Amino acid sequence: MPWLLLIIAGLFEVAFAACLGKAKEAAAGEAGWWYGGFVVCLAISMLLLLRATQQLPIGTAYAVWTGIGAVGTALIGILFFREPATLARLFFLTTLIASIVGLKVVSH
Repeated sequence: MPWLLLIIAGLFEVAFAACLGKAKEAAAGEAGWWYGGFVVCLAISMLLLLRATQQLPIGTAYAVWTGIGAVGTALIGILFFREPATLARLFFLTTLIASIVGLKVVSH
């Protein structure tokens, strides 16, 4: 269960970063909604991370949480914000995913 909470927390980290990106592009009236989404997603992400770290080692949990956020945010940037998808960038995203999986495999 703590791993599931951690994965969901990482997905909410991706969501709060995406909200920041959308707020940057939005008109003034619409930006407030995106900033509100940012705050909600941030709070949920932090609460789930807190719950996960009650049963998982903090170093592993934090590394996996930030890794999910980094990979997810980079993919959101490529898919929705027209950021470049270079071979080097995709290679390093792949190595980051392998590292996250590796931490899960070697953690108890």
